[in-house]
Amino acid sequence: MTSSGAPVGNQPEQLRPTGLGAATQLDDLAKAIIKELQEDGRRSYSAIAKTVGLSEAAVRQRVQRLIETEVMQIVAVTDPIQLGFARQALIGIRATGDTTKLAQQLAAIPAIDYVVLTAGTFDVIAELACKDDGDLLDLLNLEIRALPGVLSTETLVYLKRVKQQYNWGVK
Repeated sequence: MTSSGAPVGNQPEQLRPTGLGAATQLDDLAKAIIKELQEDGRRSYSAIAKTVGLSEAAVRQRVQRLIETEVMQIVAVTDPIQLGFARQALIGIRATGDTTKLAQQLAAIPAIDYVVLTAGTFDVIAELACKDDGDLLDLLNLEIRALPGVLSTETLVYLKRVKQQYNWGVK
């Protein structure tokens, strides 16, 4: 566990630009398969096959191809509040120097679950979850603001999550 109460996890993935290069075009069958898995990530290939009108083998092959091409992942999504992480926040960070390096350093902090480089008011935005305000303060002062290149931070504390979806590209 870290000072913020988050479990120590694996090292962060290398950051790679998103939105660059050719976009993958999903056909209606791929969208239907993804929609089925978004509703229930444990849904069987045979159940999906019946819904979308393909064979079980064809669904299995399509799912494997979607995973291999990094179009989708099948993961368990947890609710931080149910796991004791009652304080969630978005941190806007103004920085100087190599913002990619700073983003990688932020991504290595276990309590931080999302990091993006941005244009505009902030150079980097990070999302985090921790146990309480004391942990949030420690995380800000001892870990985030202590990183080289951090000029200032702005903290947006979540009061209530109204919507969270992961259905890009299937509507």
